[in-house]
Amino acid sequence: MKPLWTVDAMVKTMRAAKSGVLPASIDGVSIDSRNLEKGNAFFAIVGEHRDGHEFVNGALKAGAGLAVVAKDKARQFKGAPLLIVPDVLEGLCKLGRAARARSKAKVIAVTGSVGKTSTKEALRLALSADGETHASVASYNNHWGVPLTLARCPESARFAVFEIGMNHAGEITPLTKMVRPHIAIVTTIAPVHLEYFGTLQKIARAKAEIFSGLTRGGSAVINRDIDQYEQLRRAAKRAAANVVTFGEHRRADARLRKFVLHEDCTCVKADILGHEVTYKLGAPGKHLVLNSLAVLAAASLAGADLALAALALAKLQPAAGRGTRLTLNVPGGTVLLIDESYNANPASMRAAIELLGQAPIGARGRHIAVLGDMLELGKRGSALHRELARPLDTAKVDLVFCSGPQMRSLWEALPSSRRGGYAGTAAELEPVVLDAIRAGDAVMVKGSLGSKMGPIVKALERRFPRQAMQNAAHG
Repeated sequence: MKPLWTVDAMVKTMRAAKSGVLPASIDGVSIDSRNLEKGNAFFAIVGEHRDGHEFVNGALKAGAGLAVVAKDKARQFKGAPLLIVPDVLEGLCKLGRAARARSKAKVIAVTGSVGKTSTKEALRLALSADGETHASVASYNNHWGVPLTLARCPESARFAVFEIGMNHAGEITPLTKMVRPHIAIVTTIAPVHLEYFGTLQKIARAKAEIFSGLTRGGSAVINRDIDQYEQLRRAAKRAAANVVTFGEHRRADARLRKFVLHEDCTCVKADILGHEVTYKLGAPGKHLVLNSLAVLAAASLAGADLALAALALAKLQPAAGRGTRLTLNVPGGTVLLIDESYNANPASMRAAIELLGQAPIGARGRHIAVLGDMLELGKRGSALHRELARPLDTAKVDLVFCSGPQMRSLWEALPSSRRGGYAGTAAELEPVVLDAIRAGDAVMVKGSLGSKMGPIVKALERRFPRQAMQNAAHG
């Protein structure tokens, strides 16, 4: 196999100085000494909390072929195989831009308030059915994740998929101009990071930055059902994009005709750019169904076989903490645990509550929601938490356990019959939840990452041994 990068190409691209005995080439790029593979190049990026230079010796000991280090730190690694640059992150960005320049792949970029990662993973599945596909790992969608994903892109890839995220206005522009997508998807606009923006219109404006990086004649794939559609369409047109729409709207180019939710999958009938397609998604959830329309539209625009792409979506699996379903053994039977603990915002919370309401329960079972704070919502935070009382009622959720200062607003809005328990922190809520669970229940745990709901999931798994892992939705 052709190596990912020759060292000579890296030196030329990054304008690096050589030190030590270097290999002729490297097969991978890593910024984490804990999971690099033998022969990788280790980039010693300086992060918010740790300096990558602290891990250079460990990376080399673990088998890294070389390390990329900053000029002012190089002396401490005398004799080691190094490429020395003024700034390591900028060096990685230069390598990423070089990877994009040499690539012949059809490039797709995904942003949106909700559903970026699941849409990116669905694209990986759909496109891989028709050719070599490179895509971001995990949620590598920021100022270091995007150049890292680019730098890892093999020259032989036929398709490449990038997730692009942001917390503030102006963050997407430099990333999309680095990626230069042929196709840019905006999944939806929702009150996420509202603290930093104030309005949904400002969030939409920031998301629309993704169109500024489109290649000449590129396509903007936009959700036709949302209130911000017209704002996004105008932004795409200003970037001279070909606008393609998806959703339930009668004028959507990729239009949902019918869908049926099952316990562990969803059957879908849709019109994709004039082609009627019937397919199965390997997870339940209307939000996944709508985003699958964008996936298939993008696959078609990228020149992939639409039938193969649709067929591949049956293998869609949720990422850890984003809707994974676990069956736990409890006295007298089993409990269905839906792990949504990775993150939360008003849109994903409502989708997860809807799915909880549809989850199967036993004869004496209950639908139980264990909810932590949704963060970064600004002045509307209390109201947005309180408004969850209605979807909980609609979904006929039996018991709600809440933790965190913001969730107090929801707790006070719930009828007494639905109140399971409240605590100031997830750690304080944990024993209350553990004691409440009984055979036949379906339990969904969700909150923003900072609300630390993940340990409640782990505690449930420790007390009640896991039976099996099943499919689920991505929140």
